[in-house]
Amino acid sequence: MVHSKVQAVTDRIIERSEETRAQYLAQVDKSHFEGRASGRLSCGNLAHAIAASSDEDKNLIASGRGPNLAIVTAYNDMLSAHQPYGTYPQLLKEAAARNGATAQVAGGVPAMCDGVTQGRAGMELSLFSRDVIAMSTAISLSHDVFEGSMFLGICDKIVPGLVIGALAFGHLPAIFVPAGPMPTGLSNAEKVRVRQLYAEGKVGRKELLEAESASYHSPGTCTFYGTANSNQMLVEIMGLQLPGSSFVNPGTELRTALNEAAVKQLVQITEPSQHTPIAKILTEQTFVNGIVGLLATGGSTNHTLHLVAMARAAGIQLTWQDMAELSEVVPLLCHVYPNGTADINHFAAAGGMQFLIRELLGAGLLHDDVHTVLGHSGMEAYCQDPFLNEDKSAVVWRPTPAESGDPDVIRPVSDPFSHHGGLQLLEGNLGRSVIKVSALKSDHLKVTAPAVVLNDQDELLARFKAGELEKDFVAVVRFQGPRANGMPELHKLTPTLGVLQDRGFKVALVTDGRMSGASGKVPAAIHMSPEAVEGGPIARVRDGDLIELDCEAGVLKVHVDDAELAAREPAQCDLSESARGMGRELFTNMRAIASGAESGASILY
Repeated sequence: MVHSKVQAVTDRIIERSEETRAQYLAQVDKSHFEGRASGRLSCGNLAHAIAASSDEDKNLIASGRGPNLAIVTAYNDMLSAHQPYGTYPQLLKEAAARNGATAQVAGGVPAMCDGVTQGRAGMELSLFSRDVIAMSTAISLSHDVFEGSMFLGICDKIVPGLVIGALAFGHLPAIFVPAGPMPTGLSNAEKVRVRQLYAEGKVGRKELLEAESASYHSPGTCTFYGTANSNQMLVEIMGLQLPGSSFVNPGTELRTALNEAAVKQLVQITEPSQHTPIAKILTEQTFVNGIVGLLATGGSTNHTLHLVAMARAAGIQLTWQDMAELSEVVPLLCHVYPNGTADINHFAAAGGMQFLIRELLGAGLLHDDVHTVLGHSGMEAYCQDPFLNEDKSAVVWRPTPAESGDPDVIRPVSDPFSHHGGLQLLEGNLGRSVIKVSALKSDHLKVTAPAVVLNDQDELLARFKAGELEKDFVAVVRFQGPRANGMPELHKLTPTLGVLQDRGFKVALVTDGRMSGASGKVPAAIHMSPEAVEGGPIARVRDGDLIELDCEAGVLKVHVDDAELAAREPAQCDLSESARGMGRELFTNMRAIASGAESGASILY
C-alpha cells in the first residue's frame, strides 16, 4: 500500500497535469514508429548516416536486423566526473556488436564544472547550460536514425539537461550510463576546516590548495553529496539506469561489467515485445519517487529547480508545495556530507541505493507499479546489489543485506535521523523560497536578526574582511535570480558565514540566487520568488530590517508593516557587469525570458 499522503500528492499532480501530459503523450504516439529507422530513410539519408561506419555496421544498419543506438556524451577531460567517458564510446560500440546491435556517437553536449566556476563570472552561465544541454541533446537525436539512446552524463546541470532532451524523443527507449565517484580522499570535515581557516587568514593558498587537491584527486565524481551525486540517486530511483550502478568507482571490473549490461538491457527494451520508451518510464509516479528519494537522502536544493523543469518536459506539472507536503511524511534516512561526515563511497558501502529503496518501499513511500529500464519490473528489482559472476564475465544481482552496514550513514525507516525530509518550503511577506534543513543543527533552525542587504556576494566578503560583520545578521543577497544574472550559486559565501556561525553569531542567508548542492550548516533561504529584478519584496528590504527565518514553522518574513513595505520603492541594481564578458553576452535573450525559480528557472517552458 502506498502511503496516503504520497498517493494524495500523486493524484493531485496527475489531475493538475492532465492536459499537458495528454498533449505530451499524443506527441510521443505521433513520433513512434514500427520497424527500424533505416526503413524510413531515403538512400541518400542512410548513406550519409553510415558513411563513416565499418562495413559490418553499414550492412547491419542498412538491413535493419538490429537496433542502432545513439550515444549522447558529455565527455570532456577537464571534469573529473566525465573524464572516464573518453573511452566509453568504443567500449559501448563493442558491447552493442556483441548484442546484435550497432551504436554511433550521435553528438556531444557541453559540460561545465561548478567547482571550477564557483564565485567567478562563468558561474552565471551554469544554470542556463542545462537548457543548452537539452537543446544539444535534441540536435544529437534529430537525425532520426536510432531505435534507442545511451546518455553519458553525471554532474549538476548535465543530467537534468540530458533528461529534458531525451524526453523530447520520448518514443525512444533510453538508458543512463554512469561513470562513478572517485575513491575517498581527504575527509570532507577536514576540507571544510581548512577552508574556514583560509577565510580567517590563518592559512595561505598553499595549504588550501593542498587540502582541496587531496579531496578532489582523481577521475570520478566528487565524493560529497551535492548535485552531481543527487543526480545519480535520482536517475536510479527513477529507473533510468541499472540497479546499484550509480556509485561504483571508475576503472573497476564491476563498472565495466555494468556498462556492458546497460547496453544489453537497452537492446532488449528496443524490441517490440519489450518496448519501453522513456515516456513510459517517466510518469507522475516516477517523479514522486524521485522527490521522495531527494527528501530521504537530504539531496541538493538545485533539484527544486531541475525536477520541476524535467517533469515539465514530460507534460507533468510539479510544484514546491508538492515537495513540501511529501517532506512532511518522508523521513531523513541518510547522513552523507554535507549532512554528515561520510562521503558517497561510505554511503554505497553501508547499503546505498538498494537499502534506501527497500526501506522506502517497505514503508509505502515509493510507487512500485512503475516501468524502469528493466521493463515493468517495478522498484523491487532495485533492492538488489550488483556483483561479478564467478568468471567475472557478467553482472549478477543479489538481495541487499537486511541491516544497514553503518547506522551513522544510513538508517531504516523505523529509526530515521529525522521524521521530516531534507527540504523545507518557506513562505511569508518576502515571497516563497526553499531551504535545506538536513544539515542544520537544531539551534540554527530559527534565526531572527537585522538584515545586511547586499547586491553582490563579493560585498559580503569585503565587509567580513573589514570586520563589519561580527554580529547577528541575515545576509540578504539579491539580484541573483535567473533574469538578473543567470542565478549563480553562492557557495563562495559558505566558509565566511560558517566562520561567523562558529564564533557564536546567529547568521543566515536569504537570496533569490542558488546555493550549491554542498550547502550545509548555515541556514540559507534560497530561490526567493519573485526575484528582485522583477520587483519582488526582497527588493524592498533595507539594512536593519528585522528578518525572521523559522524552518520549523516554514516562515520567512521581514518585520515591516505591510503598507510600509508596499510603499517602498524597489531597489534597482546596475547589472551591466553581468551582461558581458566570459560569454555572458550570448545569453542575454535567455535571461530576458527565463521563468521564475518555482517554474524551474527555464527558458524552455
